[in-house]
Amino acid sequence: MACGNSLYRNEEMICTQCLFHLPKTNFHLEKINPVSKVFWGRTNIEMATALYFYRKESKVQTLIHHLKYHGNQEIGVFLGQLYGGQLKDSEYFKDVDVVIPIPLHKDKLKKRGFNQAESFASGLAETMKAIIDTTSVYRDIATSTQTKKSRYKRWENVSEIFKIKETTALENKHVLIVDDVITTGATMEACINTLNTVEGIKVSVAAIAFAAH
Repeated sequence: MACGNSLYRNEEMICTQCLFHLPKTNFHLEKINPVSKVFWGRTNIEMATALYFYRKESKVQTLIHHLKYHGNQEIGVFLGQLYGGQLKDSEYFKDVDVVIPIPLHKDKLKKRGFNQAESFASGLAETMKAIIDTTSVYRDIATSTQTKKSRYKRWENVSEIFKIKETTALENKHVLIVDDVITTGATMEACINTLNTVEGIKVSVAAIAFAAH
């Protein structure tokens, strides 16, 4: 799914060579890292990380395109299982109770048919022995695409779009919010701000990839 070559019998989804050479961040081992710095002074989080660096025309972009635009959800699950195995051994993520994929608005979900963040979240939850929660947080407002917007415009576009249905299940829990790619972090920030209204909650962030500037 990354390079287009045939897989050997013992390989699944991504060949051994790509798995070895894809640009891992290892940010889950460092409290101060480029993803966590995205949120400094903007919102309160425990920890933030991403599995890979995202660059245009890269194999990581190819993987995410297969997941997001071609509906290959098994890629998200596979990468979630892969990263979950690493996160459960990290001192910063080992006590995660609940994994929440960034919600899509119901109209977008209906149009696309799936939420790519949810497949990644399900793989993470499985290997981290955590609960996946796709109902507590929902996207109340449909927003226009973020791709060409400035950082401020992105924030303005999403600042109050998330709501929480029921807070009791999340009280005093360590919650991991999950997305496919983190760029400016505006959508993630809006979701974190909403979650931080829950009593005793700790919020961390994980993504498949981080688009470094």
